[in-house]
Amino acid sequence: MSGTLAAVIGGAAGAVALVGIVIVFIYFCLSRTRSASRNSDTNSSDPSLQAGRNVGLELSLRSSDSQEARCFTLEELGLATKSFSDINLIGEGKFGEVYNGLLQDGLIVAIKKRTGLPSQEFINEVRYLSSIRHRNLVSLLGYCQENGQQMLIYEHVPNGSVSSHLYGVRQASSEKLEFKHRLSIALGAAKGLSHLHSQNPPLVHKDFKTANVLVDENFIAKVADAGIKNLLSRTTGGAGPSSGVLADDVFQDPWVHESGRYSEKSDVYSFGVFLLELVSGQEASAQPGTSKSDHNILNWAQRYQENNDVSVIVDHRMGSSFTSEGMKEFLRLGTLCVSPSPERRPTMNHVVSELDRVLEKEMSLTTIMGEGTLTVTPGSHLFTGTR
Repeated sequence: MSGTLAAVIGGAAGAVALVGIVIVFIYFCLSRTRSASRNSDTNSSDPSLQAGRNVGLELSLRSSDSQEARCFTLEELGLATKSFSDINLIGEGKFGEVYNGLLQDGLIVAIKKRTGLPSQEFINEVRYLSSIRHRNLVSLLGYCQENGQQMLIYEHVPNGSVSSHLYGVRQASSEKLEFKHRLSIALGAAKGLSHLHSQNPPLVHKDFKTANVLVDENFIAKVADAGIKNLLSRTTGGAGPSSGVLADDVFQDPWVHESGRYSEKSDVYSFGVFLLELVSGQEASAQPGTSKSDHNILNWAQRYQENNDVSVIVDHRMGSSFTSEGMKEFLRLGTLCVSPSPERRPTMNHVVSELDRVLEKEMSLTTIMGEGTLTVTPGSHLFTGTR
């Protein structure tokens, strides 16, 4: 009997030990989940990715959760682009020509290529920029320096730029971009810029514009070319296509023209121009409804804002898919961002909060009633009827 009792006691002890192991395992899994969710927007649970450039860079690159910049070979990039065929050429930006590429592992990438001598400073800049990850930033995956060429390899964003949907080659699909969709795109882009400004020291984009806001297959906005101006300045002394401050660049903060200095508020100004393009569906350099370039949308929007008549600036392709109050709040924010005085402009954190508030209100006040039919809350007097 004592043997039987000992066996029972031994079995019970084993069961208790097994339960203890299961509990520990569940706690470990939950801890990992909570840790991974802390920084979902940054695609990393490593707080060092939020740290300063000089203080946190080395730690973040060593972290198992971070994505260190990969050094690609010219051979594999040549295979990915069919020897940089014109068929794969999709455009040209500040850094140089841009190609679509298909890597051997099946990953589709965007490759920016320019002439340049090998440079350790180039590698350092790429490593820093690739360590900054966020859901609303186009990720820099790596680089290549071979045969007198420098290349940057980015994630591929399939739906192209917002500008192409508003007034470019993809504008035929812009009827899908109701006000709520445009608000969501604006909010995503604002979050991307805000994350750049949260770095220590802040990373100023210096070339934010509608063409540099890309959208993925779910129309989630991703800010492109972050840090490109700095990279060109530090590695080539500013040489490169369109690397200087252009006097006729409507996205450029006038204060930069006067002082020659960029700040976070310079990006805020550019973001304000982006908001006006987003709501009007027009290029900022041309007066809405005309093909003239001697007027720009900033003066035009200000004039009609003073008359409290905003219907003429709104892209009529949106139909009546918005509330009057939400539209006016959106335009007030855009006008505030392009204030002549940098001190009067909001921070990007404030812009994120405002856009989030307006979007939440629009989502609660407008209701989709069946396919293609939209009901707008009473008080919207800008447009009438349904579509």
